[in-house]
Amino acid sequence: MTDDFRTAARVAAELVSDYLEELPSRPVWQPMPLREREALLGLELPEKGVPLGELLGVIGERVMPAPMGNGNPRFFGWVNSAPQPAGVLATLAASAMNPSSAGGDHADVHLERAVVRWIAELVGFPHPPGGGLLTSGTSMATIVCLAAARNRAARRAGRDVREEGLAGMPPLVGYVTGETHSCVRKAAELLGLGSRHLRAVATDEEGRLDLAALRAAVAEDRAAGRLPFLVVASAGTVGTGAVDAFDPTADLCAEEGLWLHVDGAYGAFGVLDPVIAHRYAGMDRADSLALDPHKWLGVPVDCGCALVRDTEELRGTFSLVPSYLRDEAAGDLGWFSEYGTEQTRPFRSLKVWASIAHRGRAGVAADIARCTELARHLGALVERDPELELVAPVETSIVAFRYRPAGMGAEELDALNRRLPMAVQLRGRVFVTGAVYRGREVLRACLLNATTTERDLELLVAEIRAAAAELTEGRSAS
Repeated sequence: MTDDFRTAARVAAELVSDYLEELPSRPVWQPMPLREREALLGLELPEKGVPLGELLGVIGERVMPAPMGNGNPRFFGWVNSAPQPAGVLATLAASAMNPSSAGGDHADVHLERAVVRWIAELVGFPHPPGGGLLTSGTSMATIVCLAAARNRAARRAGRDVREEGLAGMPPLVGYVTGETHSCVRKAAELLGLGSRHLRAVATDEEGRLDLAALRAAVAEDRAAGRLPFLVVASAGTVGTGAVDAFDPTADLCAEEGLWLHVDGAYGAFGVLDPVIAHRYAGMDRADSLALDPHKWLGVPVDCGCALVRDTEELRGTFSLVPSYLRDEAAGDLGWFSEYGTEQTRPFRSLKVWASIAHRGRAGVAADIARCTELARHLGALVERDPELELVAPVETSIVAFRYRPAGMGAEELDALNRRLPMAVQLRGRVFVTGAVYRGREVLRACLLNATTTERDLELLVAEIRAAAAELTEGRSAS
């Protein structure tokens, strides 16, 4: 078995190395051929075991030729990054050890405390020991943070929500904007708050939370007998990458006794770029911050992180230690499972450590700065093109724009921009996605790969124009 595994591991290393090396020269993405799709869907459960070499053959022939595309430097879709090679290697070692990182005295537990502190240091967030943990992603980190916010609000209202639930309480109200990520609404629903009590307030012309509208909404809810308790600000919206004004928002939250949560899933690491760091002033004043190392840091999926200012608030929300989990070796901080919902937890910290340590703080910051520089370059390309329109300022590394040729009405423009992303994707040379911003269909390019070049961006613009020409062919004649 040992020799078999060693031989297979060498083959796997070559397979992965070849895959990563060949990515830039391949189509970014192509639909799977029907035969290949059906072959995977119809896989039969084998009666007898399959040798490791044969398994690797299936992986190489059936799985790796059909990627999502996010490892390619010309992939600009959603917020999906290329994996850091150091993190890829560390994932293998972590899988071999295969611990449950719920707690105890073993390497992964101590390493997680260290890398959570590293993440806090990178974004400048205060980090008391125990004030955070790794999660599957920001969706889970948001549940963790909002649960702590809910418990504090209920306690201040004289209710132990863990014992009594929310029934009979006045509604707890949270405040978001139309650009807030959908995971916040999911968290509110799962925590029993109800999406109806997650109130969307207006934004300013650049997509940031409008403080006057927020203040008015809080006053209105208090007058109606509801209990305002939460404000969610963004360190980079998904649609345009806009960063809210944290200092004045934190001032308002302190004045009103509200929990300030920052969704930094993608954009919080932008604070490492000196050119845009000023946008993040006051982010360190939040009560909680959720972010994703598996986005801009390139840590292989899955890996999110919840950072909470008040350790005891977090622990008091989740701590439950049955007799079979008592562990005197755990120390004063106890187990990670006392700070979140997961009991059995994967060894996420090793790939985080490797992905950061391989580059160091300076290397990570340089990668972030390169991406924002590329985004500004793309924004300039869009503004120079007479058939493209920039729909929001470029604040981080997301560029939101649309194709807007002369002589086309609003409905026709929306229909065209809705169809454009898939038309571009099918051409295989670049990958871009779409969104709706302020009621209009737009294209959005997210730059997370520091190996992307200005030439790749020029190709993106050319491909959008080419795909648009194909979609509108014959329009003038008809």
